[in-house]
Amino acid sequence: MFSSGIDSQQEPSGLAGAMLVPTRFVWPYGGKRVFVTGSFTRWSEHLPMSAVEGCPTVFQAICSLTPGFHQYKFYVDGEWRHDEQQPFVTGNYGIVNTLFLTREPDPIPAILSPGTPGNRRNMDVDIEAFQHVEATHRISETDIQIFRRRISLFLSMHTAYDLLPELGKVIALDVNLPVKQAFHILYEQGIPVAPLWDSYKGRFVGVLSALDFILILRELGNHGSNLTEEELEKHTISAWKEGKQQLYRQRDGHGRPCQRGLIHACPYDALKDVALKILQNEVATVPIIHASPQDGTFPQLLHLASLSGILKCICRHFRHSSSSLPILQQPVCKIPLGTWVPKIGDPNGCPLAMLRPTASLSSALSLLVEARVSSIPIVDDNDSLLDTYSRSDITALAKDRAYALIRLDEMSIHQALQLGQDTNFPYGFFNGKRCQMCLRSDSLQKVMERLANPGVRRIIIVEAGSKHVEGIISLSDVFRFLLG
Repeated sequence: MFSSGIDSQQEPSGLAGAMLVPTRFVWPYGGKRVFVTGSFTRWSEHLPMSAVEGCPTVFQAICSLTPGFHQYKFYVDGEWRHDEQQPFVTGNYGIVNTLFLTREPDPIPAILSPGTPGNRRNMDVDIEAFQHVEATHRISETDIQIFRRRISLFLSMHTAYDLLPELGKVIALDVNLPVKQAFHILYEQGIPVAPLWDSYKGRFVGVLSALDFILILRELGNHGSNLTEEELEKHTISAWKEGKQQLYRQRDGHGRPCQRGLIHACPYDALKDVALKILQNEVATVPIIHASPQDGTFPQLLHLASLSGILKCICRHFRHSSSSLPILQQPVCKIPLGTWVPKIGDPNGCPLAMLRPTASLSSALSLLVEARVSSIPIVDDNDSLLDTYSRSDITALAKDRAYALIRLDEMSIHQALQLGQDTNFPYGFFNGKRCQMCLRSDSLQKVMERLANPGVRRIIIVEAGSKHVEGIISLSDVFRFLLG
């Protein structure tokens, strides 16, 4: 059951001037011909229900009802039925479902007006979208299940081939390349990750990411030595990967090596399987590789699949489905989604990982690794958002061999971010809008569309005007919600 908005039309009962609440009735248990009737039709009219697109076992009908108490029942293929998952009572018409509609809409947070002062440099807050927010009621579990079925059906019917762009390039690195040169390439190309090719084995064997660079810097720092260009010259990518496995083996309490093969997908894999592979293995991307061992050809690297690319396909397909999927227009604050700043006195709340601009770069890198997040909000003393520091920002240290000239515990986050804000930085990676933000009153559809942009992995929820951080929604959060 889903209710939203307040209208001032006439109800079927003929009460003139009554405030009406558009209300959606849902029968999710199948059938051929399904109707709904109730006290709002004086039990005299059967309203036909239509099957939801993509979910033939789910029927719905929208009626405008007056606030107050209502009873209703379903007529399915010639039999009277009630929904056991919704409130019900025994009355004059047998067992009937009940519904109570309040007269007052749910409160909506303060709206940011066009005249609100404040510096929006490097911030991405859509002010115009906060002018008109409709009052909505909290969604039901049935609405969520319908939405998830539609998403699951779409993802199961489309394959990784749908992610391939018409034009594009994918950069791969040889495992015998020096680590120093590899990270210069990541920096120069403005990419956070690259697949690794082993020419001796004739196949792709892994990926090199900004996280590897972070781990290298931290490990060398832990041994009390400054990072020098010579130290990086001695390490190939292959040597680093082997050393990384040894490091993890030392931390394994069972003495087992922590090895795993290349996590990849085939072009004919369903998008749902690709998304689950990314989530379950906690990786940012998986290479799409076409291999044909029958003809003896080398594997072909087609694309790097990411959750943002899959989400872009979802947004494109469901862009005009808000009427059949009203959950898309629900504010994110009413959906079980993301991580929120705990309320005062909440014993189960966990504070968000945030840092001040004066914190050391070493603390930021440690937090990125230990909290397993892609970026960290940088806030002032009032917890108002100033900037973000992301894993990929570490590649800025490749510029002019900055990694050989600094100590992680002596450089502040503010200084580290300035390294990447040079106007000559290639591909504008650090120019433009760094902080992707939204308000708690933004719709799920808007948040999904923003996360579907390349390079965006987290959206920070802020308070209108003050930019006080209220929560974070990541790509992983969205897909865990979508896939249940």
